[in-house]
Amino acid sequence: MAWLVGCTALVLAVTGTATASAQPGPRTGLDRQVLPANDGWAADGTGTTGGSAADSAHVYTVSTWDAFKAALKDGGTAPRIIRVKGTIDTTRDCSSFAVPGYDFATYLKTYDPAVWGRTKKLDGEPADSPEGLRRASAADQAAYVEANVPANTTIVGIGKDAGFKGANLVIKGVDNVIVRNLRLESALDCFPQWDPTDTAVGNWNSEYDDVTVYGSTHVWMDHNTFTDGDHPDSSLPSYYGRIYEQHDGEMDIVKGSDLVTASWNVFEDHDKTTLIGNSDGAATAAIDRGHLRVTLHHNLYRNVLERAPRVRFGKVDSYDNHFVAGGSDYVYSYGIGMESQIVAEHNAFTLPDGVKAGTILKKWKESPITADDNYVNGEPTDLIAVHNAQVPGEILQPGAGWTPTLRTKVDPAQAVPGIVDHQAGAGHLC
Repeated sequence: MAWLVGCTALVLAVTGTATASAQPGPRTGLDRQVLPANDGWAADGTGTTGGSAADSAHVYTVSTWDAFKAALKDGGTAPRIIRVKGTIDTTRDCSSFAVPGYDFATYLKTYDPAVWGRTKKLDGEPADSPEGLRRASAADQAAYVEANVPANTTIVGIGKDAGFKGANLVIKGVDNVIVRNLRLESALDCFPQWDPTDTAVGNWNSEYDDVTVYGSTHVWMDHNTFTDGDHPDSSLPSYYGRIYEQHDGEMDIVKGSDLVTASWNVFEDHDKTTLIGNSDGAATAAIDRGHLRVTLHHNLYRNVLERAPRVRFGKVDSYDNHFVAGGSDYVYSYGIGMESQIVAEHNAFTLPDGVKAGTILKKWKESPITADDNYVNGEPTDLIAVHNAQVPGEILQPGAGWTPTLRTKVDPAQAVPGIVDHQAGAGHLC
């Protein structure tokens, strides 16, 4: 009852506010909370406090996209708190972003593999080509749907229904950001690019994650729900025999980002969920090596197909998460990539009939992994041993070479489904 009373009081404090004007508010409460000590990599060093030190002039309550963007821009790098009230829907008809001359039917006709082939990329196409017009249209959409989050910011949903539809929160080149209690639904790319060289038969590639952490440090993502919502992959058409993929990641952590904690989130109904480190190349390695330290704990991965996460270079501590595979489309959970150092412990996996436990781990590069005390369908399972037995073509080595110390309470793996399924995601904080 005390929890409900506190929640109600906070909601009443912001009722009726629909602009980005500064709002006086309590000095304590959800919007002032900081990452607890030792709660994952984001607690390292200076810790993560977001906008908790904001003065009353830099506390905003918003319920529109324009007001949200205005709040992000106001006040430079001064600490700020942005309270999101209700669902902010940024979705627009794709035709509103199309530049004059862009025509998708012409695009399909021009780059049909039967005409264009499968060995030449489209990147060199001029500005007045169908691909050039697609790029310009995509840039117009990006200017609208991307929101750049400054340093020393807390973004928090008020109540149980706060969040964004169709938006891409970009945390780029900054330090000290907190994002909590938001439902983040379907950042849908209107203008995916065809790449004839991606796989032997080509592929459609899209932009926009729900959240992109790019070259940033001390980031805490907590009690959010990430979902494709009304636009699952099953609703998307196919062209050239490939799904017209309009989703990228739900939460990607790339380009030298470091000291990130993602806790008590729900990731659901998605294909490529979380990418940590986005390339094996030498230039990227120079940026990522020694960074990409990420903690993932008490998250629910429900009906996600892969990348939960896929890791390159990073020291990733993943514990007390529940992975629920939705069916035969499931690919893997942990992607073990270039120089990754993954510790996967005390997790629970719920797999349907026909999905083998050996597929939970996927080896991309020779990188040892620690995978202890994990349960599959209620039974203790050595994930490395079962993988090596069922996938003998990709033998994994145990031992990530480090031991996590930045943890708070560790729940027993057997209890994780009951705990995480009922407490993770948006709407559980007020």
